[in-house]
Amino acid sequence: MAEHNPAPLDDPAPRRRQLRNPFRGDAFGRGAEGFARMMGTPAFLVGMTLFCAIWLTWNSLAPESAQFDPRALNFTLLTLILSLQASYAAPLLLLAQNRQDDRDRVQVEQDRQSNERNHATTDFITREIASLRLALNDVATRDFVRGELRDLLEELDTPPAPAADADALRTILREEVEAALDRRTGDGTPTTPKEEHPQ
Repeated sequence: MAEHNPAPLDDPAPRRRQLRNPFRGDAFGRGAEGFARMMGTPAFLVGMTLFCAIWLTWNSLAPESAQFDPRALNFTLLTLILSLQASYAAPLLLLAQNRQDDRDRVQVEQDRQSNERNHATTDFITREIASLRLALNDVATRDFVRGELRDLLEELDTPPAPAADADALRTILREEVEAALDRRTGDGTPTTPKEEHPQ
């Protein structure tokens, strides 16, 4: 009995070749779309027209021994070929259309998400601009600061008025108080302020 020695763990295992399923994944769908695109071209229509014309001409005008789909049997083989083509073309076209619908659905969803992001960004920028406008209302502008500095410079350039002495200020104050009291009493007679007696 021969002993089976396992391979060391550091040796890689032999790679097994796996057969790819052509119906899994995206390969079959891409093939269906390619077939649908090919069937929708003018070249396909011209080719099919030439094929049918040559087929009908050969099987109608050639000697009976050379005809492989005689006219007497109403071109049975051509009818079968065209029926098979139509029966396979319809599901392939539907498959291609379903794939296009899925792509359109994904594109619409991406567009909707992009529009939502753009709308949120626009709202954010609008709020930021509004807050900046409110903040700028409280900030002194360059023209306002220049005007204030100009006024301060003019005040500094003008010489100060001479200070009035205390006696002149008392006289002016007394006259203004007497005029105010005259207006308050309303009789036009000058009133003198009452003298306060020291207590």
